[in-house]
Order: sequence, then structure tokens, then C-alpha cells
Amino acid sequence: MKQEKQQAGSAVNIGLWIAQVLLAGVFGMAGAMKLTAPIPTLVQNGMTWAASMEWFVRFLGASELLGAIGMLVPSLTRIQPRFTVYAAYGIILVMVSAAVLHLANAEYSHLPPVIVIGLVAGFVAHGRRVLAPIEPKS
Repeated sequence: MKQEKQQAGSAVNIGLWIAQVLLAGVFGMAGAMKLTAPIPTLVQNGMTWAASMEWFVRFLGASELLGAIGMLVPSLTRIQPRFTVYAAYGIILVMVSAAVLHLANAEYSHLPPVIVIGLVAGFVAHGRRVLAPIEPKS
């Protein structure tokens, strides 16, 4: 019985690490793009709202980059690993905001990936808080 529980815990831990790496990759790339790409390029590539809110695009890019870092670094270093949970909550907040923006602009085709990313972030938040927390260095 104990071995089955350890195997289940190990599977959850592996799933959480996979989710964390995927979220870090997605948010790292998205954040870097929003921080560095010229606004006209972002508008051309479908981010039409960026033309009127450059400051917000840059803020969102920085937030996404910090979320990517927070998804991995605290857990890998075991220094304040609870910050991974906070990063996951932040990503959920960004996804809720994105869903509202896409709904307001009638961009319904953008909703499925936003929902999936939000659910994955929810899995990480719950998993690292309850199911398989990472113990901090002593």
C-alpha cells in the first residue's frame, strides 16, 4: 500500500514538473516577445489592442517573464519554493484577464488555449501547495 502511494506521489510530482516546464516555456517566450518586439509587429501578428496600450503590453511581458522564472527557479533551487505556487496564481490571474479581453473583443477562438493554460497553472498551484509540495532547503 505504501509503495503504491509513493508511486502515485512520484507520478504527480513528474506531472507537476512537466507542467512547470511547459508553463515556463510558454510564458518565457510570450513575455520576451511582448518586451522586445516593436508594437507595430505585435499589432500585425494579431495583438490589435497593443497599438493603444504599449505600456500595458510591456508590463504584461515583464509579468509573464517573471511568472516563467517563478515557475521554475524557486522549485529548482528549493529557496522559497512557495513562490512557485504564487507564480501559478499569477498566471491564473493573467489567464482570467486574457479571457476577459478576448471575450470583450469577440475573439472566441483564443479562449480554449487560455482556459487550458489556466487549468494547467491551477494544477501546479494545487499540486505544489497540497499534493507534492517541495520542501525548502534547511
